[in-house]
Amino acid sequence: MSITPLMPVYPRCGVRPVRGEHCHLISEDGTRYLDFASGIAVNLLGHSNEHLIGAIQRQAATLMHVSNLYGSPQGEAVAQRLVDLTFADTVFFTNSGAEAVECAIKTARAYHQHAGNTERFELITFNNAFHGRTMATISASDQDKMHKGFLPLLPGFKYAPFDDLAAAEALIGPHTAGFLVEPIQGEGGVRDGSVEFIAGLRALADEHDLMLVFDEVQCGVARTGTFYAYEQYGVVPDILATAKGIGGGFPLGACLASEKAARGMVFGTHGSTYGGNPLAMAAASAVLDVVANEAFLANVRATAARLRARLEQFIGNYPDLFELVRGKGLMLGVKLRIEPRAFVAHLRDNHQLLTVAAGDQTLRVLPPLVIDDTHIDEFMDKLSAGAASFLAKDPEQ
Repeated sequence: MSITPLMPVYPRCGVRPVRGEHCHLISEDGTRYLDFASGIAVNLLGHSNEHLIGAIQRQAATLMHVSNLYGSPQGEAVAQRLVDLTFADTVFFTNSGAEAVECAIKTARAYHQHAGNTERFELITFNNAFHGRTMATISASDQDKMHKGFLPLLPGFKYAPFDDLAAAEALIGPHTAGFLVEPIQGEGGVRDGSVEFIAGLRALADEHDLMLVFDEVQCGVARTGTFYAYEQYGVVPDILATAKGIGGGFPLGACLASEKAARGMVFGTHGSTYGGNPLAMAAASAVLDVVANEAFLANVRATAARLRARLEQFIGNYPDLFELVRGKGLMLGVKLRIEPRAFVAHLRDNHQLLTVAAGDQTLRVLPPLVIDDTHIDEFMDKLSAGAASFLAKDPEQ
């Protein structure tokens, strides 16, 4: 038997974590790693937050799962908190970011088709986006590497260059239902859309009665220094997909929508066996207890400013390796002058520093939101040593 028991779809590295302590991971051989990847922006409270662990333990001992055929006091409570904290009037809970985006796509189409406009089904999306790995979400993502082997794609998506408002406007036609956009692209290279671009999409959506759908799966839940990134653009979406950090490590996503946008999501139009189960709601409630307040968000912004200043000062020491720093809050990207995966592997294997590669030659820096200056010092020490040893190993880089 040649295939591995775990389907070989991931190029898994040699790091094998078995335990987490705050902002560090410990592998089965005892090696300790500074985790500035956070499970790709998931473990926003680190790996051993007592409040989150306690909430999950208490709920697991009480009630883990019931069908959504019954009332959900746990789900109602978390949904109300999200409604109170955001633009949304209603929430559908999912198990993942891809499912949240799927629900957002359905909600945008249903807005028009519930009213009899069955011809309006297309969403305009943007180059280098990443919306998930389901058939609909890879179809919404204009990346050949995600499409290969899975053709034909699902119809109903058109692609425009990111941050190009005129190109997006040019694609609007009789079949357009809305825009689907990451305000800050994650996998695409931590590229934040300009205020003019995001506000322009809002204006076009209003002018043409389109749905503005934000994918904040990676940039949401305090990651950028506000509860959701849209708050920094002076506009609100009609629909928003969220996941990753909202469960603090427990699998959870959600689709948030205004009452107007959700007019087509009526009985029987959508569902999920596990979505919003009591255990997931306990995790989400614990995360919100910690992050959904101005003191925590202000600390994220202040910590992020210190980390970014250190990074921007540092990269000038290695102009042949680093180009610039971008992003918002603790969703930072360091654009390299080389393809990033070799450098990410070098930091991991030689300096016990975990980061994440992304598109556009970008090194993603996604630490837990609870880091302090000691973690920033450790990160900069490891990054500095890693840059020096990487270039010494291969001076032509």
